[in-house]
Amino acid sequence: MTDQEMIHCTDPARQVERAAAIMRRLRQPGGCPWDAEQTHDSIVSSLIEECYECIDAIRERDWPHLREELGDVLLQVLFHAEMASENPEAGFGLNEVARELADKLVRRHPHVFGTAAVENAEGVVSQWDAIKRKEHDIEDKPYLHDCGKGLPALLQAYKITKKVAKVGFDWPDHAGVVDKIREETDEVAETLDMPDTDPHVAEELGDLLFVVVNLCRRRKVDPELALFNANRKFERRFNAIEAELKARGLSLAAATSEEMEAAWQTIKRRENQA
Repeated sequence: MTDQEMIHCTDPARQVERAAAIMRRLRQPGGCPWDAEQTHDSIVSSLIEECYECIDAIRERDWPHLREELGDVLLQVLFHAEMASENPEAGFGLNEVARELADKLVRRHPHVFGTAAVENAEGVVSQWDAIKRKEHDIEDKPYLHDCGKGLPALLQAYKITKKVAKVGFDWPDHAGVVDKIREETDEVAETLDMPDTDPHVAEELGDLLFVVVNLCRRRKVDPELALFNANRKFERRFNAIEAELKARGLSLAAATSEEMEAAWQTIKRRENQA
């Protein structure tokens, strides 16, 4: 089937091929001027944005929206793969991307596709890490080499703490982490009289955040999701404060901090009673 025929293909099993054919057409002469002028670098922000929009749909359990957002993420994969196929230095396209992924999945699941045996999900993760280190020839490099590279700092901290815990570098119990949080909080308090520009201020706050992420890991709480939910809760309560003040004839700009705090406590009590 030619690309032109594939663009109009209705076979449910060949829609990925159809999407790839459409992307090729958009990039060709006579296609879309905007798509044709894009580069790997120019659409990096789009890749990041689409990933976060997909995550938001997952959190909202909005399945129709998730289907759409997964398609937008796939678009980014198709876009980069098509641009790579046009570049002789890259020398790969969508099929090579899919083949490398498939080969990796088989290699790193020897307990499914080979003769290896693992007892549980933790064993699978340890096996995956060991195979990955061998494949990348990093067995002799530091254990945390490239750990979480490219991730936002919160997720990178989570990944680092998970990895060192696998080799036993961890607190014996949750109480030990809480004690460490108290210690770090005291050290943050010691910086309160320092100027904001003093590097110790940021350092101690960073240490506190890092230990809190450790506690999240131990309690099997995703810190990104926990903070996301905390943001949502704060937004909900603050919007309620604004409505409460408005009902009293006050705007946010006109309300005092005491009036805002009183409204905040009122909202909290209502939520707790509900």
